[in-house]
Amino acid sequence: MADVIRVPNAKIALSTASVYPERTPDAFELAARLGYDGVEIMVGADPVSQDIDVIERLSDHYGVPVLAIHAPCLLVTQRVWGRDPWAKLVKARKAAERLGASTVVVHPPFRWQRDYAREFETGLARMRDETHVTFAVENMFPLRARGNDVVPYSPDWNPIDYDFPQVTLDLSHTAVSGSDAMEMASKLGDRLAHVHLADGLGVTNKDEHLVPGRGNQPCAQMLERLAGNGYSGLVVLEVNTRKAASRTERIDDLAEGLAFARLHLAASS
Repeated sequence: MADVIRVPNAKIALSTASVYPERTPDAFELAARLGYDGVEIMVGADPVSQDIDVIERLSDHYGVPVLAIHAPCLLVTQRVWGRDPWAKLVKARKAAERLGASTVVVHPPFRWQRDYAREFETGLARMRDETHVTFAVENMFPLRARGNDVVPYSPDWNPIDYDFPQVTLDLSHTAVSGSDAMEMASKLGDRLAHVHLADGLGVTNKDEHLVPGRGNQPCAQMLERLAGNGYSGLVVLEVNTRKAASRTERIDDLAEGLAFARLHLAASS
């Protein structure tokens, strides 16, 4: 009897960060062209990424849904959507609700955001009671300075041991931190709600976000595990294509990432 190919309900989205230095509208265009199920909006320096009215028009124009919002949590986006971190999360939640996105990706607070860090767990719990949108806290990584690890996040770069009901697992970040991605997924269990699919070599402190299959992270095994477990969250291709020699090369990288994800999410049973 022939094997039955079982494809899980997980959708594959394109992070708008994956097209940089192209812009948010280009991400919608490429997601539509290549056949992604939707996009994750990385709210950043691009003014379009910050404008929900424009995002809504782009989604309608290209027929590409917004499946997730990545709140502006990076050092370089500290002033995007204001300086109050809670206000940023509220705005991200409202954007997700309006656009029909299921998830807001959020980083742990920086250590110098003391009030925010102190209330982070209880504040997220309160916000969960106010919306159907999932807040998925992302695993980060320590920084290395003069041979020592420096942790700029509070309570930690690793959300696994904290009371976060939903977590985003980023496989480029596991490379930088030297973490065992499969072990992290096992410990998270049902709390694993969102995946940033990327690769990395982990030989430096650089967050590489390679196309899956070009590093040493268990990208294929992770996808196959998710498929076997009936995972229904999002898989988001979040790769770095800024060094692509041409737009054609960038498109090829994004097509390769999508094909990789579809192949390994199709588990035979």
